Amino acid sequence: MSTSPSGHRWAVRTAVCGTVFIAVGAFWLSFTSLADLAHRSGIGAGQAWAWPLIVDGIIVVATVAVVALAGNRASWYPWVLLVGGAVVSVTANAIHAVIAADADVPSILAGAVAAVPPVVLLAITHLTVILARASGSKEVESPIEAFDEVNAATETPDRRALASALRVIGWTNKQIANELDVHPSTIGRWLSADDSEVAENDAHLLTSSESAEERS
Repeated sequence: MSTSPSGHRWAVRTAVCGTVFIAVGAFWLSFTSLADLAHRSGIGAGQAWAWPLIVDGIIVVATVAVVALAGNRASWYPWVLLVGGAVVSVTANAIHAVIAADADVPSILAGAVAAVPPVVLLAITHLTVILARASGSKEVESPIEAFDEVNAATETPDRRALASALRVIGWTNKQIANELDVHPSTIGRWLSADDSEVAENDAHLLTSSESAEERS
């Protein structure tokens, strides 16, 4: 069952709105618990609000960085921050629950309930960033490729020849595309077409050579 582009965008935007709503709720629950824990630990009431912003803020920022740097060597650092922030947030929320819970509530239950908001915040932030990124790529990439389809039809052979020459000396499709100011997919089509032409010429030469040998 296929989905139209407009239907896909609507579904993604609806999902993003839902994840943002859930993330706000999880952040608020975690924020109030951590702020109260900071106040109980001796931080003044006027400064206690900053502690949960630091702890849970690391989770949000690191999650965005992890998605943005996916496949990059530098992605290990935001991963370290993400894991560290998540551990601190979950542990602090659990400790606060044990301290503030009623006497008739088991400590394990209180800690487990309090650990849900920071875990949900971690998971839902990651999901929100992925959905937003997918939505943006669907809306931006298609017009670019459509433009390049038209642009490629009017390109002079010189640019294709230059692309082939740059490929021979080791340039990647992306580097060639940046140099010639076209989309990488256009470079891929040019080079594929050139490879097909070379293969056809080789086959033609081979056939001609065999025919000449037979006549002789």
